[in-house]
Amino acid sequence: MILGGVRLEHDRGPVGHSDGDALLHAVTDAILGALGLPDIGELFPDSDPAWRGADSGRFLREAVRRMTEADHRVSNIDVTVVLERPKLSPVKQAIRTNIADLLGVDPSRVNIKGKTHERVDAIGEGRAVEVHAVVLLARA
Repeated sequence: MILGGVRLEHDRGPVGHSDGDALLHAVTDAILGALGLPDIGELFPDSDPAWRGADSGRFLREAVRRMTEADHRVSNIDVTVVLERPKLSPVKQAIRTNIADLLGVDPSRVNIKGKTHERVDAIGEGRAVEVHAVVLLARA
């Protein structure tokens, strides 16, 4: 399983056309949405074989390029990852650092939180992961 560009030891991983990094996808979509641009599925469709197995960092770097081109920068970003296992705590700082590097910001501007669904629904049963990302952009 890959979350935030960091490999986690787990017996399962997300299903996805690219590397399935739900965290980087959510951050990418948050930036694109804040800019009023098309979402990740429109820009990098799963019907295009060019994106099969792609590193999701490529998508985020493209969103950052478009953000910079639009004369914006990330003021801060808040990400909530909802999953039962694996536990996020051991890799939270590595994810935070990786996202900060991809965004070109200080890690203090990136917040990562982990939550569970207390064994309820697909997430709680360990069959899914959900990620929410909120970004505040400012003029550069």
